[in-house]
Amino acid sequence: MKKYLVYCILLLAVVSVGCIIYGIIIVKYQVFPYEIIKTVFHRTQEPEQTNTPWSIGIYEGSTLFDLHAKEDISNPILTAKDVIDIDADIVADPFMVLNKGKFFIFFEALNRKTAQGDIAYAESADGRDWHYRKVIIDENFHLSYPYVFEWNNTYYLIPESGQDFSVRLYKATEFPEKWEYVGNLLSGYQYYDPSIFRYKDKWWMFVSTGNSNVLNLYYSDDLLKGWQPHPKNPIVKLNKHFSRSGGRVISYNDKLLRLTQDDDPSYGVQVFAFEITELSETSYTEKLVSEKPIVTKTGIGWNAAGMHHVDPHKIGNKWVATVDGRSK
Repeated sequence: MKKYLVYCILLLAVVSVGCIIYGIIIVKYQVFPYEIIKTVFHRTQEPEQTNTPWSIGIYEGSTLFDLHAKEDISNPILTAKDVIDIDADIVADPFMVLNKGKFFIFFEALNRKTAQGDIAYAESADGRDWHYRKVIIDENFHLSYPYVFEWNNTYYLIPESGQDFSVRLYKATEFPEKWEYVGNLLSGYQYYDPSIFRYKDKWWMFVSTGNSNVLNLYYSDDLLKGWQPHPKNPIVKLNKHFSRSGGRVISYNDKLLRLTQDDDPSYGVQVFAFEITELSETSYTEKLVSEKPIVTKTGIGWNAAGMHHVDPHKIGNKWVATVDGRSK
């Protein structure tokens, strides 16, 4: 009997180690049954924003910390009803680009038919009157949070693609409508709301977990490869108030600010700003800039119940930001 128990224990140990090694091989090299695992996972998951009435607006202010709705802007500027090429449930996560005198917003449009987010865009000549154009990136998994940025005269876009267990990079071949997939910057885990920025000749990127309670940091010398986890990870742990990104990392009064959405007591309540006070390959520190959120729920109208995204830009002597909000 004792020998039998010993054999059983040894067998379980061997099987466990084998499973761990096989799992690592599956994730690292994406061999069979990697694609099957992803497909099954996609079919059993629902995007967390489904049936939540998110829409997009424009806020302005003399500083980043007095952003508010203006009377001459009819918010929300974009709703799901504006999306004409798919049956959209919501629009959210707006990132803005000013190019050749025109304004462009890239955002998630949640397809009601597939229950997956697609990346779409709208444009404006003045930043006030907006026109929806089309879906530009549609994969067989959920996409959102289309972080658009320019590097070496080329526009790039990194959407959230947690259902694909990846951080994917796209490049504009004909801005703003045509984009091609370049490759994965990270693979093997559910990375949410990747937020990339350049600092001291290096690339840095925040990524969150699906539970909105952990924030990690990665860095690389090369945009396309060599991404490494920061030794201080997790930067924020077990805190739904300050773990999940709420917009691009920005430079404000010669300071780096990380924007973070507050997901407690419910998803997408408001957005806070943290100043990054120390950043290197070995260290990271930050501090809350203000107890007052940059944007928050208003109690009435299109953003009555919450706001969880801000993309601010300094234009002339004022700050202009795309924001989103939910009515309930």
